[in-house]
Amino acid sequence: MDWLLELKARNASLFQFGIFNFGLAMLFLGLSHWTHIEVGGTNAWFKPIKFALSIGIYSWTIAWYLDYLPESELRFSQIISWIIILCLGFEIIYIGWQAGRGQLSHFNLSSPLYGALYALMAIAATAVSVITLLVAFKFFQFPIQQIPSHYLWSIRLGLILFFVFSLEGFLMGSRLSHTIGATDGGRVLPFLNWSRQHGDPRVAHFIGMHALQVLPFCSYYLIRNTKLTFLLATLYGLLSIYVLIQALYGKPFIN
Repeated sequence: MDWLLELKARNASLFQFGIFNFGLAMLFLGLSHWTHIEVGGTNAWFKPIKFALSIGIYSWTIAWYLDYLPESELRFSQIISWIIILCLGFEIIYIGWQAGRGQLSHFNLSSPLYGALYALMAIAATAVSVITLLVAFKFFQFPIQQIPSHYLWSIRLGLILFFVFSLEGFLMGSRLSHTIGATDGGRVLPFLNWSRQHGDPRVAHFIGMHALQVLPFCSYYLIRNTKLTFLLATLYGLLSIYVLIQALYGKPFIN
């Protein structure tokens, strides 16, 4: 509870937006049991559950990091927070709306309306990626002395890796598919829906973007050393690259 109160004090807007998304995740989870809507042979509510959880975690993570910036950047933090809320709020609402209608949200060009909304969702996701890179730039621009060096570098590297692997969205968007070597569908991992038969770039997308949480957590609580933090970030980045290459060759993450 102390941590939650601290998070709320750091950035009330993103804190409440995170609560909103975690609440949506619980609602979508209930709907996955109460309804039998499917998209592509899979429970339609699995995707919005995953996105709501991811957006909630991202919002709380950025809320925590922005507080380390100097007070002169308070206006920047406020603007960034509301752009995140508007962009990702639109995304999760559209994904949930389409799930309830048994329709695809991503790669859906079946009508001019769906095509336009999908394009807007892509723009919103790109805006959040660019914003994350701007936050990384701020962490290099200003001296931040209230936290240990290893923790500071873990935040910087986590932000950069998030940005790099968020760009995989363009790979999947250009193909209008998240499966390499076949059409979407077939045997998949439960809930995650990652293909067990063919390449799936979503694996690298997931691993790389969650460097934003994994690196700072490990550096702050476990490693507590700047050189080892760089080593961890290198290995983590190489793992993300490896699973991406694996996907590009059409090989599944887990067969």
